[in-house]
Amino acid sequence: MDEKTQLLADRLEISDLISTYCRAVDRADYPAVRAVYASDGVDHHTGFSGSADDYVAWLRERTAGFTGTMHVLGTHIAHVDGDEATAETYGTSHHWGEPADDPALNFTSGVRYLDRLRREPEGWRIVERFAVREWTRSDAGRMRSPEGEGPRGARGPGDPLYAHGFAVHGAAAGSGSGAGA
Repeated sequence: MDEKTQLLADRLEISDLISTYCRAVDRADYPAVRAVYASDGVDHHTGFSGSADDYVAWLRERTAGFTGTMHVLGTHIAHVDGDEATAETYGTSHHWGEPADDPALNFTSGVRYLDRLRREPEGWRIVERFAVREWTRSDAGRMRSPEGEGPRGARGPGDPLYAHGFAVHGAAAGSGSGAGA
């Protein structure tokens, strides 16, 4: 493929990788979270700095108290230089849990992901991530249950993504793993 087409394909794959990370966190799919990192990947989050393996263990424990999370991505810029890249991605991360008036479980943060990436045989992977928290707002006492009938989101394999047979990156429908990126 020509150089411009390759650049566009790389940038799209990097954007999809970052979106895959967010969905995996929101669905509590920790193997899929791990899959976005290189084997030697590291992460620097508020309250954590270390290997990707240790980060996933920390994240699993840290998010266990949430009823749900939703990461919404915005501005995304990726610079590709051969088999290495950097990306900056803006996002908003919403967190909620019980009791609804607990500010440690009910908050929204503005974040930026600063990623160094590397092309590996299975595709682009995060080598190092800095999750920069720009601001946090308490949503304690402001959350309410969704209105009306219909499917509800869930952390894990009970989410409609899996329960209604949507394949995730080639994973078998209903597996909940989504580990391929």
